[in-house]
Amino acid sequence: MALAGAELGLAWATPFAGLLLSIAVMPLAAPAVWHHHFGKIAAGWTLALLLPFTLAFGAGATGGVLLHTLVEEYLPFTILLGALYTAAGGIYIRGNLHGTPTLNAGIMAVGAVLASFMGTTGASMLLIRPLIRANDNRRHNAHVVVFFIFIVSNVGGALTPLGDPPLFLGFLQGVSFFWTATHLWAETGFLLASLLAVFWVVDNWLYRKEGVTPADPTPDTPRLGLEGTINLLPLAAAVGLVLMSGTWKPGIVFDLWGTPLPLQALVRDVGLVAVALVSLAITPAGVREKNRFSWAPMEEVAKLFIAIFLTMVPVIAMLKAGPNGVFAPLAAMLDSPAAYFWLTGGLSSVLDNAPTYLAFFNLAGGDAARLMTEGAPVLAAISGGAVFMGAMTYIGNAPNFMVKAIAEERGVKMPSFGGYLLWSGAVLLPLLFLMAWIWMH
Repeated sequence: MALAGAELGLAWATPFAGLLLSIAVMPLAAPAVWHHHFGKIAAGWTLALLLPFTLAFGAGATGGVLLHTLVEEYLPFTILLGALYTAAGGIYIRGNLHGTPTLNAGIMAVGAVLASFMGTTGASMLLIRPLIRANDNRRHNAHVVVFFIFIVSNVGGALTPLGDPPLFLGFLQGVSFFWTATHLWAETGFLLASLLAVFWVVDNWLYRKEGVTPADPTPDTPRLGLEGTINLLPLAAAVGLVLMSGTWKPGIVFDLWGTPLPLQALVRDVGLVAVALVSLAITPAGVREKNRFSWAPMEEVAKLFIAIFLTMVPVIAMLKAGPNGVFAPLAAMLDSPAAYFWLTGGLSSVLDNAPTYLAFFNLAGGDAARLMTEGAPVLAAISGGAVFMGAMTYIGNAPNFMVKAIAEERGVKMPSFGGYLLWSGAVLLPLLFLMAWIWMH
């Protein structure tokens, strides 16, 4: 069903706000409780929305919202992440790199380039493990992962629809494949160069401060190399399936109790499930064990994001209502590209950035042909805000959470939700202000 956002009051945002507060506070205030029960806590906030929603709108409307969210948003999102996570987890970069500032920055630069071709999730899952291994004897290594999230898991995916989910949604709405690359290359290049430079300065200072590092727990090997390269084929197939779903339009749409399911989306998602299964079958024995591959990060993302997707349904609906809803003051502020940039970005940092992009795309008129021409500054601002500021918090973009979970599994003491926000506020936010001042007029 199409939820009438103009009829909803601000109280409907309470479960989403409570979920965000739980994600931010509980890992710090009650880490043991959160670690063992985060799925139940997320489910509790979901029920806090669904039960009143059922009483107010009826079981049929609630079922429609559940089905729509699962079929059109959550399942495609989770299936794509799962396929990329599985395929990338079957590729092992053999050898022990030593985490000097220059090497770390080089890995991140490579990841930033890969991100726009294989997605921020694919690039992150491929490179985060060797990066952590390269720095496993460093006393200070959490900042390396934080900058990796900024650079590879977010900003690097700003140039193509394959890079980040918001841009893929724009592609599905009719934005041409290379439009973002031609309109955001300068902003993306500025942010990547600046972040890499700041990282190198910070890492160099900490590297020198550490002096003699402890013995490296990862033994050196005669040469570097790749194992499980057969998984490059499933990775390429995943990228191809995503691209196919945006270009092939057979016009066949199945109706699932009022929720449309286009044939191309069904083929994509079934194909991605097959990609994951094939990857598991063809990965040489021992490769995933060397990668210390586990399903725990994917499980954490799957449990938390079903709650995020469901509890933010009324929030997105209220945003789409524009001047007719409770967020009318926000809609009234959308009078310039800069306003679109900051409002899209600010909400992308606490909502998932893909539906937030779509909400502001619709607020800007929703006509891709017009937005790509006379509305180009606004579309660039919406695209940049959604992608760049997805890096502001752990929940702004799904790879952020996955990278954090993998790092913590490997013993890296990652910052809390608030601690990460201090990093993004101190490093990323000033660069975003400078970039917006130069380009987002």
